[in-house]
Amino acid sequence: MPIGQNTETAARLRCIACGASPDDAGQDFRCSACGDLLEFFFPGWNLDQLDGAEPRHHPDPAALKALWLNRRASHEALDQSGVWRFRELLPHIAAEHAITLGEGNTPLYRLPRCARAAGVENLHAKHQGMNPTASFKDTGMTFAASSAHERNFRWVACASTGNTSASMAAYAARGNMHSLVLIPEGKISWGKLSQALDYGALTCQLRTDFDGCVRVLTDLVRQKPVYLLNSVNPYRIEGQKTAAIELMEQLGWEPPDHIIVPGGNLGNSSAIGKALIEMRELKLISRLPKLSIIQAQGANPFYRSVREFGGKKLEPMTAYTLATAIQIGNPASWKKALRVLDATGGEVEQVTEMEIAAAKAEIGADGVGCEPASAVTLAGLKKLRRSGFVKPGESVVLILTGHLLKDPDFTIKFHRGELLSGTSAENAAAEAISLQRAPVVLDADLGAVIAALDAAERNS
Repeated sequence: MPIGQNTETAARLRCIACGASPDDAGQDFRCSACGDLLEFFFPGWNLDQLDGAEPRHHPDPAALKALWLNRRASHEALDQSGVWRFRELLPHIAAEHAITLGEGNTPLYRLPRCARAAGVENLHAKHQGMNPTASFKDTGMTFAASSAHERNFRWVACASTGNTSASMAAYAARGNMHSLVLIPEGKISWGKLSQALDYGALTCQLRTDFDGCVRVLTDLVRQKPVYLLNSVNPYRIEGQKTAAIELMEQLGWEPPDHIIVPGGNLGNSSAIGKALIEMRELKLISRLPKLSIIQAQGANPFYRSVREFGGKKLEPMTAYTLATAIQIGNPASWKKALRVLDATGGEVEQVTEMEIAAAKAEIGADGVGCEPASAVTLAGLKKLRRSGFVKPGESVVLILTGHLLKDPDFTIKFHRGELLSGTSAENAAAEAISLQRAPVVLDADLGAVIAALDAAERNS
């Protein structure tokens, strides 16, 4: 298949459950036959042929890699985006409708201290919190918001625990569209809420949890001309999958042994897994990493689905975790995530609030800050290492989904020793004292500062 600057990708929609292939996704992005989620697939790649479709040759992997590399030197806005640069693997959206803030292009950091703490030799973090609005949501939002723009929607909307609302509001503003945000009252960090407000969103705090916000939003988009931008939108998943493509490029197209992802609504793990499977089919990579998903113990419906029910069903729960980005009790993309676990041979694990807080501080000690939900990856890696699922000599990449400054209150409370005060985990918090770095209040005296410096040196 020839590769060119304006290559259009032939993509079709398909239901993940019954296999129906509708021409249109509908307002709620659900299959009209069975009600399950839709996804994009590419019949021209010979991944899955439509009935009666003529066999076609998939793109040449060497040509694709060279094209994407050459675009890094381009001054064109789409080529400078870490999402649109890989547009040959995405459904086609006309360039004039593309809304970009230069998303993607996020760094891959080596984590030597965290590697020692986890008992592995080769540990990296792909930091998606270094996107324009400081979370991984931007990679999906640039693509999904562009699809809304191409369809001439004036309003876009999402239910959110914070990061989605910030990202959607920014891309809507950039595309001259109006945005509506539904968030659960009192269950979102102020840092994330402030972003949505600053980007001009109509922000409604509902007296419910995230899943209640989703129910209201689903009813809304069926009645009003509002474009849904949660991760049930398959355009979101397509954009988010580019993080995995970029990661493989950063690793010289040599996959790691393990990729570990936080588990909330499970769209991100689904997207990354989808990309890995497609890249192997296209011979861009030779093998699949094991993709594992980590949930907070208080928000673990997917963990319970796999461990208790063998993935045959998921029981919604009332979720609670201080890692609010993954405080979701009824994840929409759980079936997609389950398929990724099966395809890659990955694992699912849960971690406690204290394990999350300690892991977050350990990542910070490597000079790489992240929001609490991101830190479940390191906490989960430790448990997977103890169980023997991850071997000491294997290579591991953690996906960090949000920036440190998304939830600064969490960080301050942890270092002051206040994070878990008054909770059942208060006694366990004593184990993390060595990781705490509370500010030291001193008189404005040189001797006092020198004494503090000397004490820190003795304890280092």
